[in-house]
Parts: sequence; structure tokens; C-alpha cells
Amino acid sequence: MWHDWVKKGIRKEGFFFPHFLLFNLDYNNGFSKVLCNGALMPKQQALRMQNTGSIQQTEQMYVDILMERRQKLKMPHSAKLDQNVLKQYMNIPIPGDKTQVMYIWIDGTGEGLRCKTKTMDEEPKKPDDCPIWNFDGSSTGQAEGSNSDVYLYPAALYKDPFRMGKNKLLLCETYKYNKTPTETNKRATCKKIMEQVKDQKPWFGMEQEYTMLDQDNHPFGWPKNGFPGPQGPYYCGVGADKVYGRSIVEAHYRACLYAGVKIAGTNAEVMPAQWEFQVGPCEGITMGDDLWIARFLLHRVAEDFGVIMSLDPKPMQGDWNGAGCHTNYSTENMRKDNGIKVIEEAIEKLSKCHMKHIKAYDPNDGEDNKRRLTGLHETSSMTDFSAGVANRGSSIRIPRQVGEDGKGYFEDRRPSSNCDPYTVTELMCRTTILGEL
Repeated sequence: MWHDWVKKGIRKEGFFFPHFLLFNLDYNNGFSKVLCNGALMPKQQALRMQNTGSIQQTEQMYVDILMERRQKLKMPHSAKLDQNVLKQYMNIPIPGDKTQVMYIWIDGTGEGLRCKTKTMDEEPKKPDDCPIWNFDGSSTGQAEGSNSDVYLYPAALYKDPFRMGKNKLLLCETYKYNKTPTETNKRATCKKIMEQVKDQKPWFGMEQEYTMLDQDNHPFGWPKNGFPGPQGPYYCGVGADKVYGRSIVEAHYRACLYAGVKIAGTNAEVMPAQWEFQVGPCEGITMGDDLWIARFLLHRVAEDFGVIMSLDPKPMQGDWNGAGCHTNYSTENMRKDNGIKVIEEAIEKLSKCHMKHIKAYDPNDGEDNKRRLTGLHETSSMTDFSAGVANRGSSIRIPRQVGEDGKGYFEDRRPSSNCDPYTVTELMCRTTILGEL
């Protein structure tokens, strides 16, 4: 039987089937999986080929075998590597006068992070102890090939939780050949604004939501042929049937604490495979620095587990919560007695430039948030500004305790999970402190 030939081919040849294609209809959420040398074919094309007799439908058990094999081939190399072997080499002592410094920067997408490492002859104690470096900006979307050098200016220094010891992580700003900031260097202007308003002591706390995905971009832990049960039991849940990926969350938490990131906590979110960590309270520019390094650590830790971390604001369509980056904010006057009046004044200013903030709260001028801010799933309307006490369906939420105390902070629930924290915090200060409406 040709099925026996297929099984033999799987064992000896992998996905090399020279004489025919194999496919299965309605496999994996309604899509046809057509396999030929490991490739997938759209459903309509599969139907046309079936009607002409050029392919025939494969029994489910053989499709399962093939897809399992295909997934193994898709696993990232880091997930296949034996981490115990790596530990053996990481325990090799390095000369006492040498320090490894990993330079980290935001790439041309405004969302992705890049890194590379420099050996230094002494341990840096502050960012200025590290030299300005450069990289190939044509490979990161930040320069043309004919003039590709982009400069890395040291900005914030952290301990390295992977190499440990004296080794460091260095967050950098990116500058063009003419020493002007690149388009995705939002830190430069944010730092200037934070310097202008430092007497107001602006504090921020940002709640970073994210979704774990496996290597085929399917939510981690979700069934391949359907969906988990409705939302309800997953938020802050406990148990293998309610939360997925806690090991990664715990590893990331420890890495942040070691690095010096002011991580405040973490919890499982409403949608299964969705989590959140909180950073803050941080004053001024430190908010953006700490959140970007926390994101770097999230991706870097997940790399060792072979899991993808998505900051997409709406990774799954349908009756599933999106992902945001709720931003808690206060100034010194808001935290004083009767500060509720200052909070109300700030909210009034925010109401006058709602769409300006919406466009700045994701890296694509509001297009990403359009999928998330629908008025459903604990979100406000994208087009209408609203505020309320303890209302998670409003643009701005005043915590109930703040209302009772008459002072404290408020929460802007509009920023998307993939927002740039430098842009969000800068604009918040421009609007509420400098009065730029």
C-alpha cells in the first residue's frame, strides 16, 4: 500500500515525496494542509488539485505523523541545543580584567530589538564608561547600504543575568552618520522632555501584556485542532488546564530582578497563553529604559525555551482579549492631599487630544490599536474618549482607592502592547504638564 511507502519515506526521507502530494481538509482550524517537501498549500488550491485527481486526501493519522515531523523540523536551533552542554562552557572562567558588554538597541521597525557583544578591559560602572560603537544599519532597516554605519550611544547599564559576574547589558540610542537620531530613536526627545518636567517628578508604571506562541505562531498550549474553553478561568489561574508557560514567566521575573529592572509583579491574563508583567514606579526616562530591557529579557529568556513572545495587540480574533500596555501615571502634586483635582485637570487635557494620543500609542499610527480598542474585552472605544472610577472599559481609569483617598494616580488604558514607552511617557508629560494640546 502506498501508505506504507509514506511511513517508510517519513522515516528515511523526511518529507521527500516525489510522486504525489498529501493533504487533509479542515485540518487545523479549517485550513487544508498540503504537504510536498514540507510545504503547505492553500485550501482552494488543494480542492482544485483534488478535483483533477492530481492529489488524494490522506487519512488523518498519517497527516498527524507528517505534521509532527514537520514541527520538529521547524523548531528553532536554540530549542534543539542541549542547554547542559552550554552550562559547561559558561562555567569556564574568563580573565579577571575582561568584561562582556552586550549592546542592545531598537531596530528600524520600532518594535524589534538587536544586540551584539563587546569585550572591555575593565568593568563599566555607568553607561559613559562604555565606548560609542556602530553597526550595519542597512541590515536593521536604519540605513542604506551605501552609507550603512549607525552609531550606538550608551544610555542605560544593567547587570547581565545570562553571563552574570561583572558582565553587563547596555541599552543604547541609535544615531545616523550625521549624528542625528534615527527615526526609531524615541529616547532622544523623551529625555529632553523629562529634563524639562523633572521638577514635577512624573512617575510611571507600565503593565506589559504579551502572548506566548509556538513555532507556527499558534498560541502556546492551545489545541491544534480547535480552541480552549471560553475566557474566565485563566486570569491569575493555577493549574495545567488554566495556565501555559509559567516556567518562562518565572525565569523572566528572576532575570529582571537580577538585571536591576524595577519589575513590580506578574500574572496570567484573561486569554490563555497571555501574561502580564508590571514595571515601576519609575521616574522620568527610567520608565522607558526599564521596559525596553524587560522586553529584551523576555525575548531572550523565551529563546532558550523555544517559544515566541508576541506583543501584537490582538493576536487572536474573536471572543478573546487583546494585549495592551496600560500606563499608570502621576506627578508630585497628584500624590499630595487633594491631588484628585490635579488628576481631573490632567484628564481634561487628555480629552482634548484623544486622537493625537491614539496615533502615538502604537508604532503604526493607531492601526494596530484599531483591532484592539473596540469597546469590548475590557477596552474603550478608539474614537471616543472616556474616563471613570474603576471602569476598565474607559480610556482613563481612576482606581477606586484613589477616588476614596482624594489623591494618587490614574491609568491610561489606551497604549497598545507594542507601544514605544518613550513615546507614551513623553506625550503624557507634554499634554498634562506642558499643556501641549
